Amino acid sequence: MTSTPHHPDLSGHTVLALHAHPDDESIFTGITLRRLADAGARVVLVLATGGEAGGSRLPLAGDTVALRRRRELERSAALLGVERLVLLGHRDSGLPGGPDLGHEQALATADPLALGRRVAELADAEGAATLVFDDDAGIYGHPDHRAVHAIGSTAAALTGAAAYRTTVDREHLHVSARGRHLVHGAAAAASVAFGRVTAEITTAVTGSAADLAVKRAAMAAHASQIDPDLLPGADGGDFAGTYGYEWFRRDGAPGVLDALGNVHLLAGAR
Repeated sequence: MTSTPHHPDLSGHTVLALHAHPDDESIFTGITLRRLADAGARVVLVLATGGEAGGSRLPLAGDTVALRRRRELERSAALLGVERLVLLGHRDSGLPGGPDLGHEQALATADPLALGRRVAELADAEGAATLVFDDDAGIYGHPDHRAVHAIGSTAAALTGAAAYRTTVDREHLHVSARGRHLVHGAAAAASVAFGRVTAEITTAVTGSAADLAVKRAAMAAHASQIDPDLLPGADGGDFAGTYGYEWFRRDGAPGVLDALGNVHLLAGAR
């Protein structure tokens, strides 16, 4: 890694992280959530959908996809130090133009203002002064990620909470990951671009080797979606180079996530 993470005391702070699908929490914010928890912050994780459209790479043995993914989510959340897990109960909308997009329970068909109010009420009840949710591009354009942006933006506006919008640094990933990050495959499947250039990113979080090990374990917990044997590190690959940074676009003044130790990378930095 390029720097040593800070170790602040964040006792008394609550952070609410909103994600679209089970496994997004580990892929895009696993280091951040674990470090927040280790620093004493209360971490509330909200999942908008059950990830049903993702299918399963493993036999379900009588489970539904939603039930399997919920169990995997619960294991991941425990590894990441989440104190409360909330499910909004909508259905995965699937890829743009796909058959799941028009399902009556799909997140893409839901009222983002109503869901934003629901998340705002949850944030108020928890005393969460910081919200984490997807950027306006939905990281890689998935309909559910775009919906999460709309929901999170509404909640942030209603509560006045600091807003950190999750994204990825595509310049860094072009150099360091070279197609190995899961967002590469997701964006290719949706035929869309992904992420932001380095100059657009306000906040980047990294972690120690132990933090990265927890993130990798949390990703591997989603075994129905992610083959642990294909994750960097299984064969001596560079997990840190691919997944060792998490990126956000912050609105307003620096907040809790910046206290973890903001890392700015030049394009091409190792």
